[in-house]
Amino acid sequence: MRQDLRQRTKEFALRIIKLYVAIPQKGVGFVLGPQLLKAGTSVGAHYREACRAKSNADFISKIEGALQELDETAYWLELLSDGGVMSSRRLVPLQTEAEELTKILVTMVKKVKDRRTSNVRAYLRTN
Repeated sequence: MRQDLRQRTKEFALRIIKLYVAIPQKGVGFVLGPQLLKAGTSVGAHYREACRAKSNADFISKIEGALQELDETAYWLELLSDGGVMSSRRLVPLQTEAEELTKILVTMVKKVKDRRTSNVRAYLRTN
């Protein structure tokens, strides 16, 4: 799964780059485009950092960073659509992918937090 998610977040970034190139570089698009580009390409970078985490806390922190970037990406996509800068039909696949990646990363964080809590409880019972 780790390799699949590495590839999936990279493909998400590449799709964001392609969208950025298509955004009109005038008016609102000039402002929103760079914001989208930064947030959308940061998701994969945060995930890769999480893969090299030194602890559970470090892993959670990095994944939560990716989640923040995904939420921000979704926001910029909404503004591009609702502001009439881009066709909502073009943005829906990216919005869907952002939602799916969010669900996956939230599940990962919950599992690590649950495991950590279980370990603490087990330790407390034995001591």
